[in-house]
Amino acid sequence: MSPVSTAHPDIQTWQQTLPHGITLSCRACGEPGRPVLLFLHGFPEGAWVWDPLLQFFSKPENGGYRCVAPNLRGYERSSAPEDVKAYRAKHLVQDIVALIDTECQTPDGRAPLAALVAHDWGGAVAWSLANQHPSVLQKLVIINSPHPGPFLQALQNDPAQITASAYMNFLVQSDAAAQLAAHDFERLFGFLTGHDASLQSLTRHPSAWGTDTDAPNNTTAHWLTPAVKARYRSVWQHGLQGGLNYYRASPLRPASATDPGASAVQIPPEALRIEVPTLVLWAQDDVALLPCLTEGLDAHIADLKLVPIAQATHWVVHEQPQRVIREIAAFLKAP
Repeated sequence: MSPVSTAHPDIQTWQQTLPHGITLSCRACGEPGRPVLLFLHGFPEGAWVWDPLLQFFSKPENGGYRCVAPNLRGYERSSAPEDVKAYRAKHLVQDIVALIDTECQTPDGRAPLAALVAHDWGGAVAWSLANQHPSVLQKLVIINSPHPGPFLQALQNDPAQITASAYMNFLVQSDAAAQLAAHDFERLFGFLTGHDASLQSLTRHPSAWGTDTDAPNNTTAHWLTPAVKARYRSVWQHGLQGGLNYYRASPLRPASATDPGASAVQIPPEALRIEVPTLVLWAQDDVALLPCLTEGLDAHIADLKLVPIAQATHWVVHEQPQRVIREIAAFLKAP
């Protein structure tokens, strides 16, 4: 492992090879040996989306943490196995537990992670990790990523969430990567600028893709500047199939004519229990993951703080970074 400088001189990047042979391309701020915050991104993003948080929380006045954000398996320059089975939850959790082992080593052994912060698919990994390995972390922060208990119930019983999740059945198609990459990733950018509505419409009308002017209420993502678009391209140009394999490997999607999806799934209660203190931030205008997914969380989480965020979408980390930072900082300081 040999960190090298990036365009952000305070952020180190390197390739971390894990004991089981997977390599994760990582970004970090802060001194090794300090308490560690680990940040997990979702689809279709990359580790770079956490840069403002890495920089903030690594400063001495904000905790002086060692802040680490890997590109998950299948993304950017991380290992991207071809086998869809390699993207099942147990393998994704194995990657992050191994990275925690590496980052949290002290002369006296492994210290627990100060907090795991995760969004979207990163949150799916984080929920599983917190359930299966609670001793490796002290706190959990989830941003618009459904706990599997409420998510399964909604995919089986809630027509609104079933409709909102219909895009998943496009993403598992064999040609999804090619369609998303076409015309300079036009459809993926539509996914970001259209509050997901473009991707949902694609599942019904594959020949039409929403643009800024097609999206409901003509909503525009003002945060998606040319510089931010370039950073997205820098991830997507390494390939999209790895990120799409997360959807293909998981049965938690709406049932279709050819796939029972979530209708055939049962999860035992012990696989849903979270014992570490947990902060859930939920943007209320997320049209893919509806606010109903936060209902009933206290049945599964022993110590829960739920914070709704108004006037924010699935991309709340971009839209309201200072609010996200403020909520996480307060949670980290709480006993």
